[in-house]
Amino acid sequence: MEPFTTALPGARAAVLGRLWGAFAREPLPGVAGHRHASDALVVELRRGGSLSAPAAGARPFAEVPDDFVVSGPDGPISGPAQLLAQLGLRTPAARRLAAELDNSVVNLALARAANAGRAVAPHDSADAEQTVVDGHPQHPCCRTRTGMSIADVLAYAPEHHPVVRLALLPVPADRWQGSGTWPRQLRDGDTILVPLHPWQRDHVRTRHPGLTVVEETIPARPLLSLRTLAPLGTLPGCHLKTALDVQVTNYRRTISPAEVADGPPLSDLVSALVDKAGYGDSLRVMRELGGGAVCVDGRPSASLAAMIRESTECYLGPGEIAVPLTAVHATGAAVISGSPVRWMTDFAGLVLPPALTLLSMGVALEAHGQNTLVVLRDGRPVRVLYRDLDGVRVSPRRLARCGVTLPPLLGTRAGDDVDALRTKLFGGLISGVFSELIDVLGRTRQADPRVLWGVVAEVGRQVYAGLPGHDDATAFFGDTMPLKATVAMRLAENPGKAQWTPVPNPLALCR
Repeated sequence: MEPFTTALPGARAAVLGRLWGAFAREPLPGVAGHRHASDALVVELRRGGSLSAPAAGARPFAEVPDDFVVSGPDGPISGPAQLLAQLGLRTPAARRLAAELDNSVVNLALARAANAGRAVAPHDSADAEQTVVDGHPQHPCCRTRTGMSIADVLAYAPEHHPVVRLALLPVPADRWQGSGTWPRQLRDGDTILVPLHPWQRDHVRTRHPGLTVVEETIPARPLLSLRTLAPLGTLPGCHLKTALDVQVTNYRRTISPAEVADGPPLSDLVSALVDKAGYGDSLRVMRELGGGAVCVDGRPSASLAAMIRESTECYLGPGEIAVPLTAVHATGAAVISGSPVRWMTDFAGLVLPPALTLLSMGVALEAHGQNTLVVLRDGRPVRVLYRDLDGVRVSPRRLARCGVTLPPLLGTRAGDDVDALRTKLFGGLISGVFSELIDVLGRTRQADPRVLWGVVAEVGRQVYAGLPGHDDATAFFGDTMPLKATVAMRLAENPGKAQWTPVPNPLALCR
């Protein structure tokens, strides 16, 4: 209890700081405007009065002190839910978000308490996934795990470094709707053995008394996304993505029928385009090999589903480790070596040519810091891995111009709205990945952010010099970049629909 109590003030301040950043950036109901007064940011409220706190605390990736507070009309505000209440909202969404913020504070304190004094260099890629103690670096719901008890969080969350024993659910072939290839190790004759997260076994499977699990289990280590795990001693070369009816940050982590159906063909499409563009040595897609769902009342259940994905080990050579890019930030860049400018030059040269070329061909990757991993050898970047095809958006028109036909897809990820395509890529890669990396290299390695952004801009210029058209390049160097408006999303009537807000684009200074 003492480590948790010690960590609680800092966790509360960290979540408050992230929420204060959202007050500064996002179009929130109840906010009338912003102004600066000396070193403070002042937020004017529609209901009257104002809030103020150091402007530095609202900066993306700001590290606020444990005693960080916001000054309000009635005195200092030290709790995130208390700050949210200043908006004067009386909606179900506001009440839900207040509970999510409280949950985030508790789980963040638990995470920090469990990792206090733990400064062990990651031994393997699963270790690297578990170094992200604070969760999402800008979202105030960075450690929300709605539906999980404290005991569940300690037993299943990656920041607590457990081994999770996945249940196996036998499913007759006539109750299984799948796609791709299902491993023979997860078959018993015609029966499919579905890996089931133990939380799902205890809370969801019980609603279906006709489904029972077998005694055998699969030991596995949870990765950054909580519900995706690396099995131990079985299924080599595979990661297991399980359905989990738990809300993590913005979404309840089930697996939709569209995700099951579209994963394998999208994997094949994107992998083929990477090779077609000639970037197979610098970017590899961790393919969705197969997946499926149990049919309940004749329909595939998003809560009783699983996906089989290639593991990072499929793309690692001797002495290499795959690190989610947000873990580079989370570790204070301790996992990388060499000159930060040289490192950024090498990394940008690996990720930007394939990502920008794929966009021009019609595929926008959701290349944020969890989906995108850098392969390091002696701390230096040698290639980039991309995972989770569910977030990809594709343009049939752009693909057709390249002589590629989009395979039939069940989901809604196909469309020719170029702004939506650019938002998908730039919102994750520029506002997320590069902003995180440049922040941590500036803070821990004393690298000049202007020089690092200049490196990114120069690689971008070189890529666009060889691509047809200039519209994507204009957006890449535009005055603003999209950033996901996470708090506005949670306050909306449909909290699962992505919202974006424009933020200044550092690349605009490098035009």
